[in-house]
Amino acid sequence: MITASFRNLVDVAALAIIIWANWQIGSSVLTWAQRHPAPTRNLVRLLVACAGIWLAAGILLSFHSVVNVIRPDSRLRGLLGGIAFLWMFASTGAYLIHRLRRLALRLAPKVDFDPGRRKLVGAAGNAFVAAPFALAGFGALIERTDFRVREVRIPIPNLPSDLQGLRVLQLSDIHMGPFLSERDLARVIDESLNLRPHLALITGDLISMRGDPLDECLRQIARLRPDAGILGCMGNHEAYTSVQDYVTQQGGRLGIDFLREQARPLKFGSATLNVAGVDYESISKRKSYLTDAELLVRPGAVNVLMSHNPDVFPVAARKGFDLTVAGHTHGGQVTVEILNQTLNVARFITPFVSGYYRLDQPAKPSLYVTRGIGTIGLPARIGAPPEITLLRLVSA
Repeated sequence: MITASFRNLVDVAALAIIIWANWQIGSSVLTWAQRHPAPTRNLVRLLVACAGIWLAAGILLSFHSVVNVIRPDSRLRGLLGGIAFLWMFASTGAYLIHRLRRLALRLAPKVDFDPGRRKLVGAAGNAFVAAPFALAGFGALIERTDFRVREVRIPIPNLPSDLQGLRVLQLSDIHMGPFLSERDLARVIDESLNLRPHLALITGDLISMRGDPLDECLRQIARLRPDAGILGCMGNHEAYTSVQDYVTQQGGRLGIDFLREQARPLKFGSATLNVAGVDYESISKRKSYLTDAELLVRPGAVNVLMSHNPDVFPVAARKGFDLTVAGHTHGGQVTVEILNQTLNVARFITPFVSGYYRLDQPAKPSLYVTRGIGTIGLPARIGAPPEITLLRLVSA
């Protein structure tokens, strides 16, 4: 089991590598400038200093405690922070590849190549160094808003016939703000309406930071209006921005019922689908997950739990929930496959990263983790495109 202290160590190590790589890049640029006339040297020094201030501001503006104090304009914060994270992702990757390339050339046996082959090897090396920038550009400009519908069959043991084929829409991790506009969300809602869901579940993180367009987000979600209603739960960013009460009240006015340690029994013919919702529970509180949540379980009904954090799944299963729906991970947001192994940062948070999971227990409890809609930190998705989820309940 990965502990919080280990995750913090990984975060610090990653930040140290980013700072080191950008320090080396800046030093190389300043060394290059030393060979040029004074006006050029001074201009380059100024640009490097401005870049350092910009990167530092981008990192600081990713902390809620900083944003809550200085309250910068949402678009300005997004521009400073988002582009800074894109640069840090791409430049660090490119610099590490550059260093590995130099090391490989130093260790390789000396072989005389003809000029044509030497140029080809050099061009290939340059392409590898440039790859992180191309990848970041693709993830930010193309895949970030490549909203995809994912239909998933959810087998439920002893599913009542009146719930057979029930269509449940799940939207999560919208993070509406500088890098997900109201127009983008409107596209998601329009596509969701085409799916004709019976019920919609919203599993948290409507916005990212204080000052993001929360009212516009709620207004777009309210357009769904499925027959059985719209239910939701709170994510960590609702807690960070202290908007949980406002979301509950304003959502209720718009017909969105956010469940906070509550359950709503929904009748479909003679069958009952009991949907419960809990506020975000941090992994640091793993030992006290879902305290008293068994009181939300309804005997004789199909019980569904909305939890932003998927890590609660084993506890939810023990407490009697047939299905847990969650988000939070973004499917890793940046996912790379190496030697048939999927690598992403979400695996430092939970073993339940993306997709369908089922426990080998008599009741066969299930979990579905959606990749969600928006982004956080790095305004890009690579290998984990945004997801509009349609869950279909079927007999196991």
